[in-house]
Amino acid sequence: MKTLNLGAMRQAMEGLRLDEFGAGNAQSLVERTLAQHGLSMPAQAAGGARPFPPAGAQPGGGTIPQGASFTTDRFTCPAGSREMMVYVPASVAAGQGAEGLVLMLHGCTQTHADFARGTGMNDLAERHRLIVVYPQQARGDNAQSCWNWFSIGDQRRGRGEPEILAQMAQAQAALHRVPSDRIFAAGLSAGAAMAVILGQTHPEVFAAIGAHSGLPFGAARDVPGAFAAMNGTGMADSARPRAATATPTIIFHGSADRTVHPQNAASIAADTLAAGPDQTIADQATATTGGRSHRRDITSTLDGQVIVDHWTVEGLGHAWSGGRAGGSYTDPKGPDASAEMVQFFLAQPRGGSGKAA
Repeated sequence: MKTLNLGAMRQAMEGLRLDEFGAGNAQSLVERTLAQHGLSMPAQAAGGARPFPPAGAQPGGGTIPQGASFTTDRFTCPAGSREMMVYVPASVAAGQGAEGLVLMLHGCTQTHADFARGTGMNDLAERHRLIVVYPQQARGDNAQSCWNWFSIGDQRRGRGEPEILAQMAQAQAALHRVPSDRIFAAGLSAGAAMAVILGQTHPEVFAAIGAHSGLPFGAARDVPGAFAAMNGTGMADSARPRAATATPTIIFHGSADRTVHPQNAASIAADTLAAGPDQTIADQATATTGGRSHRRDITSTLDGQVIVDHWTVEGLGHAWSGGRAGGSYTDPKGPDASAEMVQFFLAQPRGGSGKAA
């Protein structure tokens, strides 16, 4: 791949032993450790599934504009079933038509309502006429509500969570008459890792994805591998499954993330570029927003389509940049990841797949 680096040109011109504990204490310790790292034991090993708490009367919190709706429902297809919340802005409900659909995938220990509060995506949906779908991971499928990005069975097309989520997005897009080339997916942590998987398993469905504090495609095949990947000591990129499609991707990651090593963001970007065109244009920009400095590494095709927009936010930990205080894993400082993702999504070309050839 040949890359023209405009940024460089511009600068030139200017071990834990479980047998030491009792069985009960050992299991409790393992569960706590897994949860801290965004993972969990299978429900059977952790003592069975726990009931999923019902959504409140006003899902996601906050004020819903008159004419808009935010409802809880369940989607079922041959691959499985998941609860979801769907936000329909007032403008779309009034018949103006939707500009797109964003599938928002929460992180571990979060709920869909929590994620809606923390990202503020509904406010942006109202402004830009977007349908927002918030799936909820079932406790019976992961005791910590993590999307199972580290399971081989959930990294493939035609089965498991990728198939459920892709069909869910398509069904909602059809219901609300969203153009087929305006469906997007974004997520945080485990949700970001699953969004990356969706970009590979269903590239004809998702025109672009957003990965905040996530991991690359095929980063792990089991729980031990997930630990290694999150720590930045996992399998070499050359040993992972090759990313076959250059699904346009916007990436956010904090330099101070101690849960998912920032190297994972670099791998997501590298995978996308490796699957893209031979010739690209690279640029770099730095700025300070909301008290945090950040660097953007932007790679575009020769005709100007951005295929990777990689944001590294200095001092940000494992939290949604520019997030709202009402949700978990948010940091109000820094650039607004939600707003930047929406801008990136809506900038994707119309009338085609949006994939760089």
